[in-house]
Amino acid sequence: MILQMTLSSPFLLSSCSSAHRLNPLLFSKRRHCPIKFSHFPFHLLTKPRFLSVAAAATENGVFTSPENAKSFDFSSEERIYNWWESQGFFKPTFDRGSDPFVVSMPPPNVTGSLHMGHAMFVTLEDIMVRYNRMKGRPTLWLPGTDHAGIATQLVVEKMLASEGIKRTDLSRDEFTKRVWEWKEKYGGTITNQIKRLGASCDWTRERFTLDEQLSQSVIEAFIKLHEKGLIYQGSYLVNWSPNLQTAVSDLEVEYSEEPGTLYHIKYRVAGQSDFLTVATTRPETLFGDVAIAVNPKDDRYSKFIGKMAIVPMTYGRHVPIIADRHVDKDFGTGVLKISPGHDHNDYYLARKLGLPILNVMNKDGTLNEVAGLYCGLDRFEARKKLWSELEETGLAIKKEPHTLRVPRSQRGGEIIEPLVSKQWFVTMEPLAEKALRAVEKGELTIMPERFEKIYNHWLSNIKDWCISRQLWWGHRIPVWYIVGKNCEEDYIVARNADEALEKAREKYGKNVEIYQDPDVLDTWFSSALWPFSTLGWPDVSAEDFKKFYPTTMLETGHDILFFWVARMVMMGIEFTGTVPFSYVYLHGLIRDSQGRKMSKTLGNVIDPLDTIKEFGTDALRFTISLGTAGQDLNLSTERLTANKAFTNKLWNAGKFVLQNMPSQTDVSAWEAIRNCKFDKEESVLRLPLPECWVVSELHVLIDMVTASYDKFFFGDVGREIYDFFWSDFADWYIEASKARLYQSGANSACSEAQAVLLYVFKNVLKLLHPFMPFVTEELWQALPDPKEALIVSPWPQTSLPRFPNSIKKFENFQALTRAIRNARAEYSVEPAKRISASIVASEEVIQYISNEKEVLALLSRLDLQNIHFTDSPPGDANQSVHLVASEGLEAYLPLADMVNISAEVERLSKRLSKMQVEYDGLAARLSSRKFVEKAPEDVVRGVREKAAEAEEKIKLTKNRLAFLKSSSLVSQ
Repeated sequence: MILQMTLSSPFLLSSCSSAHRLNPLLFSKRRHCPIKFSHFPFHLLTKPRFLSVAAAATENGVFTSPENAKSFDFSSEERIYNWWESQGFFKPTFDRGSDPFVVSMPPPNVTGSLHMGHAMFVTLEDIMVRYNRMKGRPTLWLPGTDHAGIATQLVVEKMLASEGIKRTDLSRDEFTKRVWEWKEKYGGTITNQIKRLGASCDWTRERFTLDEQLSQSVIEAFIKLHEKGLIYQGSYLVNWSPNLQTAVSDLEVEYSEEPGTLYHIKYRVAGQSDFLTVATTRPETLFGDVAIAVNPKDDRYSKFIGKMAIVPMTYGRHVPIIADRHVDKDFGTGVLKISPGHDHNDYYLARKLGLPILNVMNKDGTLNEVAGLYCGLDRFEARKKLWSELEETGLAIKKEPHTLRVPRSQRGGEIIEPLVSKQWFVTMEPLAEKALRAVEKGELTIMPERFEKIYNHWLSNIKDWCISRQLWWGHRIPVWYIVGKNCEEDYIVARNADEALEKAREKYGKNVEIYQDPDVLDTWFSSALWPFSTLGWPDVSAEDFKKFYPTTMLETGHDILFFWVARMVMMGIEFTGTVPFSYVYLHGLIRDSQGRKMSKTLGNVIDPLDTIKEFGTDALRFTISLGTAGQDLNLSTERLTANKAFTNKLWNAGKFVLQNMPSQTDVSAWEAIRNCKFDKEESVLRLPLPECWVVSELHVLIDMVTASYDKFFFGDVGREIYDFFWSDFADWYIEASKARLYQSGANSACSEAQAVLLYVFKNVLKLLHPFMPFVTEELWQALPDPKEALIVSPWPQTSLPRFPNSIKKFENFQALTRAIRNARAEYSVEPAKRISASIVASEEVIQYISNEKEVLALLSRLDLQNIHFTDSPPGDANQSVHLVASEGLEAYLPLADMVNISAEVERLSKRLSKMQVEYDGLAARLSSRKFVEKAPEDVVRGVREKAAEAEEKIKLTKNRLAFLKSSSLVSQ
């Protein structure tokens, strides 16, 4: 009787390493299970005869060789980074190419502290930059920080408050001086933290949005837009922050669902006893009501359309009752109060219908004189008092709990108030049209593509942009007013005060007095100029502008596609005539392991600097780079742990390669290694099968990875390199190479193995460097004769020779090895025990398998002297375990070599008895009608599945016993 085992048998499930199990992000159709050899009896093989190699770079105190350190020391990362920067590697060079790759770093707030969002953009942009630098392109990654008007002013105001000083106690100049002092002292924090992530920016070109040159570009942009009639001043509804006393952008308003109250109030119909019930969440705004609206199809109220309603608590002020189809009949009572001075929807409706706009609120959040007796009360105090008095007068019907969507300031947390205020605006429609055409004509590519629809929708429905802010820190609006004249009609736009005064004298006489607009520009206004202002614009003759504009790539989070990216596109086209970048790459958010947004409230914030200390920068970078463009990424310690293990695996592989190189003094050995070439088909084809296979797989990998880099498919790049390095190189080729390296006497196979080890490992380091720059540079510098730093080494050549037939042959070899090892595991063969084997295959297959008999013996723990190759089953086949490795390739393993048959029979008999008892118990439950009918469906299903599994195990164990017993009888 022959027990046949195929690769689909449950007996042949091999175990993968723990690091593979830990990393759910890493998967591939090519995944191989790693093979471990810690227990192989190497006593028949000689020890390595090579002396260690330490690269000269390790002698300069910057780098450490794997021969001298057990693992990669994360503390060396800063030392390596400083060395790169000191060597000038971050600066663009035109030595190897003329087509520059340029990225403008999204400028973090100068007040910022490193978070995972920064880690994401730094990692992705650095991957792009390092790859293109190695490809030979002049590469510029231009860094900088944003002055962050509101955020910075708040920080400094808090600092002054701790000294007992209010901002208003100081003059404007005194306050801005204190802010600059704060910036000089603390503003570099975020920059140093970004460096810790390995960002290879050209720090000699670092910019700050309030630098003199960038400030000049902001003024020039304002003037040019004003000259074209695209900037105007007027009173319109804006988002107002009462505490900060400034308008804020839509981006700086965050909406949260909070418990609130819906107030039901009577509005009497003038001249009648009827009244309409209005439901509102903000009763204090009723003083600004200019109309009552109902849906024209709402039969309840159609008879009141065209009549007048009396606004409560206003001494009889009348407002029209109008019809509008946008009124939701099902919300509240179906009657809507129109307060255009305090609601965005009401504001646009009022403008459409020509209704007046009443503002009832001061800029500090108190009610003004329009509110009559409530004047001077805080908006929330007024709400309480008003409701109380409505109750007293019988105009209050009821109040009920209601979930509100509350607009809060991103900076201060206070509730934002829609408020009519005089501000400066940019007319956006003509600018948006050009930005839309840029995508339509293919001049700008947005990745992922789905964000093009969002970009187009926003630009197609764009509103004018409020660009003024009531702050002291920022770019002062370059507008001067004439003392004694109307501010909205008589003003001067100029580059500086002297120019403004000169213009004013020409128009109003030499005795004219002027004063500058106190407001500053929205921080996003200067940010919109970032890709070209940082390169010297408006001086288009500046060297950097001529060499590096337009830029290549803009990488940022998808959440600021409108507020920053689209505005840069519009301003770039407007001021330079060119789209400022060719590609936009949008990344998602980093969430916790449960997919939740990180927040201090949830206590799930992961600090990048703490992560770096524990896992290393490379592990963090590799983990967050494996996501998909535009999609959020869940970050867990399990993934970080797995990729820290990957760093260690690289380090140990480097140690193995170095320990198995010839001594530096062995000239002939090194000459033999250098004579091995891998760029010609004949030279690769001459290699033994394992070497030809791994070199072919490497060349396939280089092409795939390069194509994915060029398409910005960074997740695919990382997974492919990880898969090849861990499964192909480390778990297969390194182990196979030991059959060459550990045999006595010098030979060509040994030199070939050394050359292949070095060649493949060097190329893996190059491919992986953009992702994991520190450990790869450390290992590179330890290798023999590094001609240059890895960061500036040439990218691997593509389209190198590869042989699919050799790959297929080695895959057969792997299948045979796995089958034998799985059989050993199933029969619990002692790891150190060597067994016999008969390999049955065609003459062609036997030829290439037998040529690697030593490797097969090493990997499968076979007795080298008792491996037999034949084209038919051996004579003792009925006493052997029969393995089908692949079509046309089988193996027979003598059972007597593997187990003590009588002991195994006894063990399996006991195991069978236990399994039978378990099965009988499950079968008894299933035979019970009461259990099947009354137990929950999922419980019954679970018992059925367990019973089926137990039945299958019993069947397999019986077959095994029958086979063992028959073998025992034959041997007797």
